[in-house]
Amino acid sequence: MASSPSSSSSSSAGNLDSALEIKTRSVEQTLIPLVSQITTLINHKDRPKKTERTLRAIQRVGQAVNVAVGRFVTVGEAIAVENEELKEEMGLACFEARRAGDAIAQLTDVVSVEQPELDGRATIFSDKTAMVKAARMLLSSVTKVLVLADRIVIKQIITSRNKVLVTLDHLETVSSFQEFVQIFSQFGNEMVEFAHLTGDRQNDLKDEKKKARMAAARAVLEKCTMMLLTASKTCLRHPDCESARNNKDAVFHRMRFALEQVIEIVTDTRPSGDAQVLPVSIYSRINHFKGKVESLRDELCALTPESLHSHLEGVVEQTEDFTDSAYTSHEHREGILQLCRAARQELQQLVCDWTHALSLKANEATEEMELSILKTCQTVSELRRELHKVAVGRAADLLKCHTDHIVLKALKGSGGDGNLEVVTEYSRKLTEQKEHLVEICRLLRHVSGTEPLEITCIHAEETFKVIGPQIISAAQTLALHPSSKIAKENLDVFCEAWESQLNDIAILLREINDVFEGRRGDKKTYLSLPRPGKHSANLKMAKAAKFDAEEQTTIAKLGLELRLLTSDVDAESEKWEDREHEIIRQGQSLSSMAYSMYLFTRGEGLLKTTLDLFHQAEMFSEEGFQLCSSLQALTSQLGEEERTVIMLEMEKLMSLCQQLQVTAKSVVQGKTATFQKVDSSIQNTKNIMTVVVYLLPLLNKLIRKYKSELTNVGSPQSWKDKQSPVNDDQLNGKNTNGFGVKALEYHMTSLTFLESK
Repeated sequence: MASSPSSSSSSSAGNLDSALEIKTRSVEQTLIPLVSQITTLINHKDRPKKTERTLRAIQRVGQAVNVAVGRFVTVGEAIAVENEELKEEMGLACFEARRAGDAIAQLTDVVSVEQPELDGRATIFSDKTAMVKAARMLLSSVTKVLVLADRIVIKQIITSRNKVLVTLDHLETVSSFQEFVQIFSQFGNEMVEFAHLTGDRQNDLKDEKKKARMAAARAVLEKCTMMLLTASKTCLRHPDCESARNNKDAVFHRMRFALEQVIEIVTDTRPSGDAQVLPVSIYSRINHFKGKVESLRDELCALTPESLHSHLEGVVEQTEDFTDSAYTSHEHREGILQLCRAARQELQQLVCDWTHALSLKANEATEEMELSILKTCQTVSELRRELHKVAVGRAADLLKCHTDHIVLKALKGSGGDGNLEVVTEYSRKLTEQKEHLVEICRLLRHVSGTEPLEITCIHAEETFKVIGPQIISAAQTLALHPSSKIAKENLDVFCEAWESQLNDIAILLREINDVFEGRRGDKKTYLSLPRPGKHSANLKMAKAAKFDAEEQTTIAKLGLELRLLTSDVDAESEKWEDREHEIIRQGQSLSSMAYSMYLFTRGEGLLKTTLDLFHQAEMFSEEGFQLCSSLQALTSQLGEEERTVIMLEMEKLMSLCQQLQVTAKSVVQGKTATFQKVDSSIQNTKNIMTVVVYLLPLLNKLIRKYKSELTNVGSPQSWKDKQSPVNDDQLNGKNTNGFGVKALEYHMTSLTFLESK
């Protein structure tokens, strides 16, 4: 940013992208209304006619921006006073924001239609460059204030983590039960605070991979808190027992590691300085290979045959994780190897057709080459399907084998009998199960389809690796002290953690299947933990609400209706040409969240409690507001009749989202009130989905129509990039609550575009 208050606004704005990366939704959402107002002011000049009404509206908007900035800066300056380390940077950012707000107020202080610059002052009409520079300075300085304030949140998390670590050190060294109980009580309170802060941070992160990593780390902390309690008590009761000590040490080590992971995520740093890189999955390699093959259609000289062969061999090499496994059947192994051979043959044929096309000096793919491209892509897609079938099938079979938890029961029984020999025998069997599960997690990662799900597979793999040996050490401790109630309780806790992870794998399996079949998009809601509520010291989840038969029937019926609507949205999404369009992505995100709520009505999925459901409903309403924002941006491109139709539906959608948000945030007590809140939340969600189902085909038709019209007139710009005039209603303050803004980056680009003109 600028080094002094007198430095230019352009230098401030120029470093915005590099120095002020916006990593949280809250910062972005706070900026949206301001960006909307400024964009409205800048775009007004596309209107050839200036009316008194327009001038008054411009003046009001300029004054409103200045007043809002003044209030905002006052808060920023108060933050600076309380945080000495940010005082200088925050003070400078506040100074620039106030100066930019004043400049905008002066530029919009127009006098009349006939003589808008009566006293010779520069105004929005006479000095276009000044307005754009003031807008850029305002956005960059306000963004910096917000990002600096966000550092304080990070500081709070780090401070909370440090308190937890200090108490953890004390817990590890206590020698009496009385002292342990006192310190663990303090530890529980500190963990609740840490859970609140990190839960809010997780939900605020924009990066889905970071969200997934945060979810995994917080899951470890939640489960380890109870393990820490029983493992420590067992060690205190049996201080000379080596297996009890090993059990306790492993828990403390895992908690410290998870705490460090959280800090790495919130600070975006690693001790080594290197960014974490996920292992490349077969799914990613196949997609990359197909992309390279398909790129030959447009540019015959973009690649070399050697590079394509290398990409394919990378895919084939990774299939060895499947074919080399002792658990893969002969039939499946042969199927995979045959498809690998077929892929090599198809690629060889493609190279021959490609070489022939080059010899003819063709500018694009020939018919023979096009056919080879299709066959090559089809073969590797079949390979992917086969690998998916093998991984998911093996996982499902393994989960069925573990339904009765025979090995865990045997360990508990033999440990309680004091039979160390039998414990050793079943420990070997548990180790075999662990190795099989670890391998399954690796195979599932290969076919998971999204990076957040890949992270979940890695987390599951690490969990089985750690908990397996911990169960064995806990069983050994019980076998050495068969009459110890604490040792028995400790083994029970670790076995419950194992069973819980198996349940998580079952859910993960369904999610991977959904992604593979294209039903649930990118699974944006899968890894979002509920916002922490009132937790006990060991952070156990709230109990699920119990409804009577009639209430359950009502909820189940609503859930089924919701499920049908998600299917309708998914079906409509398939019809869109541009699957990456902002509107369709938001529609799929809403469908994904609604599907999670449907699973709740069946007692399935990750929404285990009504608290989880209400948090999901709140997130659903926020995504609905985002869709309204995209719709508002779209309406400026439409004709009057079409705009009216979309605006009516958008207003209906906004109203429904507001109702759902109010319902989700309302505080209720008692079984009846809780049921009514659940019923209202799902009903409101259903109503929102009904509007979405109506809008998607209509919007698809309009977008296709306008793209076609632009093509016919030979427009040099794509439809979504077309600059549109702003009407008087926008300038007069209607619909200026932040809707109409697709993303901060889009508006920053628009401002840059205007300045360059």
